[in-house]
Amino acid sequence: MKTLLLSLVLAVFSNLALADYDVVKKLSHYSVPETMDRLESTVTAKGLRIFARIDHEKNATAADMTMNPAQLLIFGNPKMGTLIMKADPAAGLDLPLRVLVYRDDHGKVWLAYHDPKGMKDAYDVGKVEAISKASAAMDKITTAVTAADLK
Repeated sequence: MKTLLLSLVLAVFSNLALADYDVVKKLSHYSVPETMDRLESTVTAKGLRIFARIDHEKNATAADMTMNPAQLLIFGNPKMGTLIMKADPAAGLDLPLRVLVYRDDHGKVWLAYHDPKGMKDAYDVGKVEAISKASAAMDKITTAVTAADLK
């Protein structure tokens, strides 16, 4: 009985650690709308498809609530996503890719996303090369978007 209980506790904590591990956060030098505009422009320039841009603050206001600015961009490459989902259709839970831009209670603006490499642990997609390519692309795109322009 003790072994079973210990196994359950370890499983819960290992899943929590995994969930934290694949979240990438980058400090932005721009406001939420400007960071999101930069992200949308960069994604479009890379030939990726934008599926939706969601303004969480606007939706909160519509529900007579308030929150700090936060916007979500949903985008991807259908060819790459299809390769991943052919290996394990459940990976569609994490596709298309999503990036959240938000302002925290201290006034800092953050860009956050799940590193696609985390899908290797969550789904049967370990041998799909598209995962590493998506991870590298997300890092490159988000670094360019959050970096201060040097003039």
